[in-house]
Amino acid sequence: MKLIPTLACLSGAVMLAGAAMAQAPATPAAPRPAGLAPPARGPSLALSMEAAQEALAVCDKAGFKVSATVLDSAGIQKVLLAADGAGMRPVTSSTAKALNVIKTGHASSVSQAQAEKDPAYAAEVAKDATQMARAGAVPLMVGGTLIGAIGVGGANPSTQDETCAKAGADKIAARLN
Repeated sequence: MKLIPTLACLSGAVMLAGAAMAQAPATPAAPRPAGLAPPARGPSLALSMEAAQEALAVCDKAGFKVSATVLDSAGIQKVLLAADGAGMRPVTSSTAKALNVIKTGHASSVSQAQAEKDPAYAAEVAKDATQMARAGAVPLMVGGTLIGAIGVGGANPSTQDETCAKAGADKIAARLN
């Protein structure tokens, strides 16, 4: 029987504390720690999804089971979609191609062409296993500023990947900010 008075006291204390907390002013958000970079600029999640879905749809119509990766300007994945039936290689290549765009600022087909002409450049790109200098990724730009990239992998030839990536980028370009 001692349990009921104890519970009554506890619930009363909780209600009083809740009322007091409701009266207290909200504490301001903690300031960003020094040295911590601000969030990277990039497309919204909704636009990233839309671009990736468009890229997959365009490649699907051409008969390719691909994957699409959308990155923000820091190379952080916003979206990675793989079509039903796509393999692991398209998943890794779509991301690596998009990272090439983030690192170079231009379409991965430009890097592929440069690597084919310049063995030193090809060797430099090959040192970084996170990126791939093959056609298939394009930049997402706002007013001349790189805010992200979309990469596609799985079509053959890889120029078809880039066609699909461009379709995804074009679908959202006017709404990027």
